[in-house]
Amino acid sequence: MTSTADHAHLRAQLDTLTTEAFRPELAEIDRRSTLEIARTMNDEDARVPGAVATQLPRIAAAIDALTARMAEGGRLIYAGAGTAGRLGVLDASECPPTFNTDPSEVLGLIAGGPTAMVTAVEGAEDSKTLAAADLTALGLTERDTVVGISASGRTPYAVGAVEHARRVGALTVGLSCNAGSALAAAAEHGIEIVVGPELLTGSTRLKAGTAQKLVLNMFSTITMIRLGKTYGNLMVDVRASNDKLQARSRRIVALATGASDAEIETALAAADGEVKNAILIVLGQVDAPSAARLLDASRGHLREALEAARPA
Repeated sequence: MTSTADHAHLRAQLDTLTTEAFRPELAEIDRRSTLEIARTMNDEDARVPGAVATQLPRIAAAIDALTARMAEGGRLIYAGAGTAGRLGVLDASECPPTFNTDPSEVLGLIAGGPTAMVTAVEGAEDSKTLAAADLTALGLTERDTVVGISASGRTPYAVGAVEHARRVGALTVGLSCNAGSALAAAAEHGIEIVVGPELLTGSTRLKAGTAQKLVLNMFSTITMIRLGKTYGNLMVDVRASNDKLQARSRRIVALATGASDAEIETALAAADGEVKNAILIVLGQVDAPSAARLLDASRGHLREALEAARPA
């Protein structure tokens, strides 16, 4: 059971965090009109991209290191608690339908497990041991990358995940919203997006959450671009698992090739619905087996496969 001394120590820690700072000028925000509050929130949110911009070199360096690991079969694993953990799970869950990744390639760990996505699991975020156990259960290796996410930068679960990953030899990234954070210090790549105090004191699902979402968008999207999951700005590895995505697949092939509807249907049928293969069939003027071989040889990079398909 947590003692009064422990609570006092934690309170003292929180008092030092920018994300936890009290803003006297907003002490009577509840007396403002709804429109005034909305404008205030919008003004606050507008500051987030600028804060992210200051960390772009660090973000890019982390992505390059991550991409190199994933190209050799490594996984991207997000680890966090509360809102930070949920954002990691969200980003991971979007990768299979968007980039046709295997569900095991990009993973999100949240302190307390899946239940914590919708219901707070008391005390889970306070355990470094739990983070190590969760990563061990995944069979963490030196080829993997672990991204610890924590607005405060002190959450034991996130810090513990990064510390355990470094012991294993995995690549580590610490994403926080406070300068001089323990999380950034523990990781090889520390990224600190300092967005300032929140509109509601300590509610880090606001600006801090928005900042984390923007960075995670970069992590997954740019990594997948580097791994050949796109052709230009087209999602050529999209998984057509529903009617909308099937329609999008046809539109992507049309945008990439300029082919007629009949040609597109023929190519997609031959490619068993794989957009990237269908584009190669049309633009490279090859059959389906040849398209598959060329893409395998280029490790899924469509531009390289197209160059190989075209005669010199």
